[in-house]
Amino acid sequence: MDKTQLVLVTAAAVGAGTAVFVTWWWWAPEKKQKPPSKWQKVGELSDIMVFPIKSLGIVRKKEMLCTKLGLKSGWMKDRTLMVIDHDGRFLTARQLPKMVNISPEFSDSILTLRAPDVISISIDLSQLCGKSFRAIIWGDAVLARDCGEEIARWLSRFLLQEDTGLRLVYYPLDRSARKIRKQYLNYFPLLTATDTGVYPDQTSFTLINEASVADLNNRLDEPVTPLNFRMNFVVKGPSAYEEDKWDWVKIGDVILRNLKPCTRCILTTVNPETGVKNTKLEPLKTLKSYRQITDPKIRPAIGDSPAMGIHLGLRGPNGIVRIGDTVYVGIPEEEAPSSTSSS
Repeated sequence: MDKTQLVLVTAAAVGAGTAVFVTWWWWAPEKKQKPPSKWQKVGELSDIMVFPIKSLGIVRKKEMLCTKLGLKSGWMKDRTLMVIDHDGRFLTARQLPKMVNISPEFSDSILTLRAPDVISISIDLSQLCGKSFRAIIWGDAVLARDCGEEIARWLSRFLLQEDTGLRLVYYPLDRSARKIRKQYLNYFPLLTATDTGVYPDQTSFTLINEASVADLNNRLDEPVTPLNFRMNFVVKGPSAYEEDKWDWVKIGDVILRNLKPCTRCILTTVNPETGVKNTKLEPLKTLKSYRQITDPKIRPAIGDSPAMGIHLGLRGPNGIVRIGDTVYVGIPEEEAPSSTSSS
């Protein structure tokens, strides 16, 4: 690396670290709840990523409906199915990295799972009529409905090489029934119970910036992609980590709000194409070196988990987002010049 490159990388690192420290000035309870009337264009939506089954493979769509429970297209909804063990506790690719090798597909209400070297399996979600029960996710008991013996055996054989051990469950309601995770109470006042979605770790919507991923890749020997972070929205146009400072966000006509930073875990080290964990714990190790949140007001809720991307909550009516949509951020009323477009 020559001197010019070193200066640029160092400057980026300092800027990113500063952003993580100062971003959270607006996490105050008295922050205005009304959407702004003025918006500024910052980029465009470059990808929409959906994960119908928690921790399994991706489905990409050109457009989707945004609802309180997250992204939706017909019967396909983001993270409304998940894998549990015999004790009813959720499992993810943190424990079973091969989960990312299973690809879900939808044809109306028919869900098909495909995986390497095994015969695919299909079930009709509209025919699930068993009794609902409570599954456990992050210590919270959440409503679930079992998807049957056949798909349970298929998952168990592929992931455990056993005939039993895993079940697939489906969320039967059209509204959220989850609570805010206890560790975030009193730290993120913009986060409400209606933002928790069905089976995601934290909120119904997430967003990542292409430039932030590019900046991270400048520090890695082996580059990663936005898919490593399993976010819903990918945005191109803003500078690296600019999203840290956003408050109100609008994609097309859909209004959302930045609720909290998205903190990263060991799942980022699982290669989304192969299902193999990185032996050097990258990119998590590098993220921890420069993306720590040091703000003492929220550090107790975050610990040493680094931030990459943001969590969003729907703050307007349901609406469709499409790849290529303009992404805007709200301009505070006291900063908005009279000539600013409100489009």
